[in-house]
Amino acid sequence: MENGEAKIKNCVEIIDEDIRKAFEMHKTFIDISMDDFMKIYRDAFNLALDRVHAVTVGEAMSKKYISVPEDSDINSATDLLAKNGLTCAPVVSDKNLVTGFVSEADILASAGVVKKHTIKDLVRHVIGESTPHPHIYKDAKNIKDIMSSPAITVTAGTSIKEASEIFNDKRIKRMPVVDKDGKIVGIISTTDIVKYLGKR
Repeated sequence: MENGEAKIKNCVEIIDEDIRKAFEMHKTFIDISMDDFMKIYRDAFNLALDRVHAVTVGEAMSKKYISVPEDSDINSATDLLAKNGLTCAPVVSDKNLVTGFVSEADILASAGVVKKHTIKDLVRHVIGESTPHPHIYKDAKNIKDIMSSPAITVTAGTSIKEASEIFNDKRIKRMPVVDKDGKIVGIISTTDIVKYLGKR
């Protein structure tokens, strides 16, 4: 089982209504035995899981978010991420359209420290020694020159089940939430989903 799906299942709580509906699924008289109870329990659990999966990203997302203007210079964007304790952020146009996503890895790559580098390479770069591919982004000035694009996004109407599958498939932990026009309206993360389910 994938990690995201496992986290959701761990947050599922069966309520009385789930059990009642599960009983109703069995139309005939039930002589309660262990086997019968386990069938009802499994049905109740599946009903509870369906209820959880019906939750949308819009219900769980964070409406407070930090975005980086695509025309920001790299140093300003780095400061913005650092001041807010972020490792990544959506990149937006002047019309608030999500045009990409920028991460620490993108910023390091702009400094010549590409993902394939080792910790030793990073130390060499910090102390001023040359590293392989030092000019991978030699002409980069703004965030739009180094961001990952297009960004992986979801809408507020996306179910948290679908969002969890995207997190697992793409091996990411945060996504911008956009409206029908592609404008950012929030951020959803694996942590947001787990926290939301924990409150239910």
